[in-house]
Amino acid sequence: MNEEVSRKLELIRQTISETEAGGVRLRGTDWFAWATAGASHTVLLTAETGVAEVLVTGQDAWILTDEIEAQRLKDEELPSNFKLQVSPWAEPDTRESFVRDATAGGIVLSDVCDNAKRDRPTAQEQPVPPSLVAYKRVLMPTELERYRQVGQKASAAMTEVLQAAQPTWTEYQLAGAGAEALWARGLHPAVTLVAGERRLPLYRHATATAEKLGRQAMLVFCARGYGLFANLTRFVCFGELSQDEAELHRHVREIEAKVLSASQPGMTLDAVYYALAQAYERHGFPDAIRQHHQGGTTGYLAREVVATPHTTESLTENKAIAWNPSLPGAKVEDTFVILKDGKLENLTFDPNFPSVEVEGRLRAVPLKR
Repeated sequence: MNEEVSRKLELIRQTISETEAGGVRLRGTDWFAWATAGASHTVLLTAETGVAEVLVTGQDAWILTDEIEAQRLKDEELPSNFKLQVSPWAEPDTRESFVRDATAGGIVLSDVCDNAKRDRPTAQEQPVPPSLVAYKRVLMPTELERYRQVGQKASAAMTEVLQAAQPTWTEYQLAGAGAEALWARGLHPAVTLVAGERRLPLYRHATATAEKLGRQAMLVFCARGYGLFANLTRFVCFGELSQDEAELHRHVREIEAKVLSASQPGMTLDAVYYALAQAYERHGFPDAIRQHHQGGTTGYLAREVVATPHTTESLTENKAIAWNPSLPGAKVEDTFVILKDGKLENLTFDPNFPSVEVEGRLRAVPLKR
């Protein structure tokens, strides 16, 4: 038995007892990975749900899937804490009948309403309560260890690709090389954003095109492994940055330093957002905070909660964060975890990528080629 899964089943059953529900049903890729200690039910990368789901009652815990997927999941993915309930792939109503019987027709708590995933409910389902959502967002020691592995693999893939990149590559080629490097390390390339020289100052969310990179480029990863997201952004330049370009990167790093210092246990996300807004203003860019989201907490979603002026969720130790302050042509991003002493551990730091110290932390700078 997996001890982490056993603990999570205890938390789920505590929720069932407190709410007097018939069971908890988890369909989302984020929740499935959380409940199974990093197992994957993903076949279609762009889907929010997969080929299996979790059903927990007061007495039992099942993985619900069909006859196409069952043997592979049993052999390669699933911990032994779960029973396997296999339905004919052509008879989806069989699964629904099983759920009704297993939960004695009672209310089923579901992840359907978490992050507005409203494509999953049935009539007898209600959203999982905030207490269970809160458990999902705080990392257990075993989860943190897996997260470290994901972060190191993602950052190594990023370094490898940018060291190989050429100014004559298209943005598609750079995105493809990034995806290949992530897959080679067993990570899902959930996001690979690329902007070359011309598009870099124009768009914050720059999906790749057929344009050549030119003199510089930005590459963004949201890399998923064990269900956990490692989010990072890096730049490569072929030659020297102009003085103005270098200054933009310096501003962004110093702005980020303020939000990282504010990311302490007990701080709410709206308070951190306010600290970031003040930092932008002090650096002479008062409107920048409204031109792109600034990040927030991360974990089993690329962003579990995006910080806004109205987000009151508190930061705690063992929560992961990924801030991404930006200015036209410059951005900085890594994935950190808040430790119990309030210090931040950079999960996506690569000592082989160039960096400078900013307020006691090593922060990536553009790679000069």
